[in-house]
Amino acid sequence: MKKRDIIEVTDLNENEVRELFALAFRIKKNQAGYSAALKGKILAMIFQKPSTRTRVSFEAGMYQLGGEAINLSGTELQLSRGETIGDTANTLSGYVDAIMIRSTSDSDVDGLAVHGSVPVINGLSKSFHPCQALADLFTVCEKKGLDEKSVMDFDFSKVKLVFVGDSNNVSRSLLNLSGIIKYRFGIICPEKFMFSGAEFGAVKKVNQEIYSSSEIDPEYMKDADFIYTDVWASMGDESEEAERKKLFGRYQVNRELLDKAAPGVSVMHCLPARRGQEITDEVMDSSNSIVFPQAHNRMHLQKAILHFLLKGIK
Repeated sequence: MKKRDIIEVTDLNENEVRELFALAFRIKKNQAGYSAALKGKILAMIFQKPSTRTRVSFEAGMYQLGGEAINLSGTELQLSRGETIGDTANTLSGYVDAIMIRSTSDSDVDGLAVHGSVPVINGLSKSFHPCQALADLFTVCEKKGLDEKSVMDFDFSKVKLVFVGDSNNVSRSLLNLSGIIKYRFGIICPEKFMFSGAEFGAVKKVNQEIYSSSEIDPEYMKDADFIYTDVWASMGDESEEAERKKLFGRYQVNRELLDKAAPGVSVMHCLPARRGQEITDEVMDSSNSIVFPQAHNRMHLQKAILHFLLKGIK
């Protein structure tokens, strides 16, 4: 089987995304049936950033598929003493079957993929968070009542997801994914921190239902069935935190915002949350919130990714 990497969602085509969702449905429904699917396989996990969900979901997922995972912090590797990413990739490729990296940079992720001979998964980088975005849309599918069969021909233009917050790695991957499976995607963000016109333009060539604004327009929000938010200052942006708090204060996901959306709107957050900043306790703990099912689905979707890269879609 030819080596595949998932550095960004754009490494997959529409059919592969749908197949991943279908496989995730099968694995989640029949975990026992996949308990030996990756027996004998080893995943190396490199963490250059702190992690809760990414580490535990990948590690637990690998064990549940019958494989094993090795956790490696950036300070434990010879990368911290000047070894090149290419030499690290070549070395690890002789020991393990796949590499997942959660990195402070895009270049380290790219370097592992270029120089490694085993599949590389981007568990988060400066620009992209493909595993998060894919798990998010799998959660949307679940909320829409889909299953492994109906997801293959579902019309995603029936989904309207509005991201209220920073144009960060998560929202970028959600934007790019909307260019693949064509759901309606909007981002509401201060102008200073908005995506470039070129990024929007590239996606709009294949999906006209892309929206951006620095204003919360009640007319646009009224049929949103998913509202998504994230921290105002991602890891690495802490130096801008005071400025961001001032600019993002009016973009809080609270009950007033939910009242502008469709009845029964679902609220999403990739976590960790700064409760009382980008989202209120009232909303986070409300019946509208699907934040924790969303977090749990990271493991199921990533199990599908591991299966896809190491064994194929079955």
